[in-house]
Amino acid sequence: MIDSTIQLTEEQIQYYRENGFVQVDNILSPEELEELREHLGEVMGAQGGRSVQTSQKGNAYFNVLNQRVNTWRDHGGMARFVLSNRFADAAKQLSGAQGIRLFHDHALFKMPQDSKPTPWHQDWPYWPMNETGALSIWIALDDVDENNGCMMFVPKSQKIKNLKHVDLVEPHDIFSEEGASGLDRNKAAIVRMKAGSCTFHDGLTFHYAHANQTDNPRRALAIIYMADGTTFSGAGHACTDGLNFEKNDVLRGGMFPKLA
Repeated sequence: MIDSTIQLTEEQIQYYRENGFVQVDNILSPEELEELREHLGEVMGAQGGRSVQTSQKGNAYFNVLNQRVNTWRDHGGMARFVLSNRFADAAKQLSGAQGIRLFHDHALFKMPQDSKPTPWHQDWPYWPMNETGALSIWIALDDVDENNGCMMFVPKSQKIKNLKHVDLVEPHDIFSEEGASGLDRNKAAIVRMKAGSCTFHDGLTFHYAHANQTDNPRRALAIIYMADGTTFSGAGHACTDGLNFEKNDVLRGGMFPKLA
């Protein structure tokens, strides 16, 4: 059952809190992995619906990431995984939050052969949240290494706040920003994983993904979680636009369900 919870080790929890990321192997069973691959294949590239395809083939962003946001709103199979208590409860254990809400999911394909690296960035500057502490799970649906788009993280970089967001198509060097000069990208951890394993990372952790140089898409599902009680910054975002939130309102309701 995808809603069966897992107990992370104290070592994993402490590693995450110190370094801003952690790897958790085999968070999916082989059967769940095959099911999620099937669902993701069905939802990616679908026309219409309430999920959002962020770019199309031929677009520069598509070569960085072929991405679909909020797949759970269109596909019941995806919803089983995105709304899973297993992943959300693990996020709760790592973050120490009293409760965890969904912000959004995104299916992430790095397309074969002509893809570009995902440049070094933090996630939190893109999110319309006043508070920090939101985090993502990144589930590998394929074995990942440097050849097809595995992730890299800079340990302890989650302590750096107030940097501007990075344009993923025309990026600036985040390490050159004031406040980040003490970080060394050469000390980044390369996270190679087997399919069905995952990472969790803080929204402020510096991370990067290699280009995909293979002949097959690199498939992943990411889910963003926020602490219950997180408030709206007022910034524009595809997941909050049109929902009539006022600045400093608590992000809650049917689009942001409490999962743990």
